Amino acid sequence: MMSNSRRARASDRLNLRVGELVEVKSEAEILATLDREGKLECLPFMPEMLKYCGQRFHVYKRAEKTCDTIGGTWRRRMFDTVHLDLRCDGEAHDGCQSRCLLFWKESWLRRADSTGAVGHSATPSRGPAPVCRRETLTAMCRSRDAAGEAVYMCQSTELKKATAPLAWWHADQYVRDLRSGNVTIAGVIRGTFIGGFNMLQTLLSRCLPAPLLLRAGLKYPFIEGKLKTTPKATLNLATGDLVEIKSKTEITATLDRRNRNRGLLFDREMVRYCGSRARVLNRATRIVDERTGKMIELHSDCLMLEGVFCRGEFNQFCPRGIYSMWREIWLKKVD
Repeated sequence: MMSNSRRARASDRLNLRVGELVEVKSEAEILATLDREGKLECLPFMPEMLKYCGQRFHVYKRAEKTCDTIGGTWRRRMFDTVHLDLRCDGEAHDGCQSRCLLFWKESWLRRADSTGAVGHSATPSRGPAPVCRRETLTAMCRSRDAAGEAVYMCQSTELKKATAPLAWWHADQYVRDLRSGNVTIAGVIRGTFIGGFNMLQTLLSRCLPAPLLLRAGLKYPFIEGKLKTTPKATLNLATGDLVEIKSKTEITATLDRRNRNRGLLFDREMVRYCGSRARVLNRATRIVDERTGKMIELHSDCLMLEGVFCRGEFNQFCPRGIYSMWREIWLKKVD
């Protein structure tokens, strides 16, 4: 999928690890790596990222893989890319509130030590004239379909083009997770055991009668909604309010048989936060649909909480850190 996009040079591969200090290259240097669509290996460099040029950050995670939120299959393999602890503010995408963790190609970064010195010269090397300009980045963010409706392009909408298929049985991915510092040995062992158990539950539920199944064949951590119509609560929460996330039992009592409350999924990755406290980050009212590029207007209560996002525990250690969405009925306001 990446054959039509400008490729990174082998010399720009830094093999960065979690915690390393890097400097984002200058705008001119980064533009020189991009093709006419503002992409490197099909991954867009977005206008929201320009403000970080010349600044230094620590590597948060190595983006060896990502979850497939477009095709809904297994994970996808990413190459020569890391996450810094920086999220998209949606400014160039009409205020999208997904707060996605940004992807950074190693070609857009250089190593820096704690004194501020960089690993090699900050002067751009001479090469072909850039084919991408700053205006291109903004222009590529938004287009119109045949009906005149806005269609957005961002890193999330292009991820399938910028990645390759990756199956759970590709064991080398877990070795890369360990070497990069993304996960610990204990984390790999626990995640592998849980993944194996859940696969066994799926297999047995297809070939055994219900009375012989453990917990009705449910996957760990055993979320089982039973309602036909789901309830609603109104707390009038605002940004900064302190809340306590209800217990798994309390939340399960609000879910239908697809583990949803009014269409919003209570995901397995959200269970770890049950019983904890956090502050309301914002009310999500509009997000870009990664499958279609269209803007979705959210009219029901969907709240994001500070620091409450997917940790990849049940998703082969995906480091993407997607923020969870919470219904008010799943929360208690703390005075």
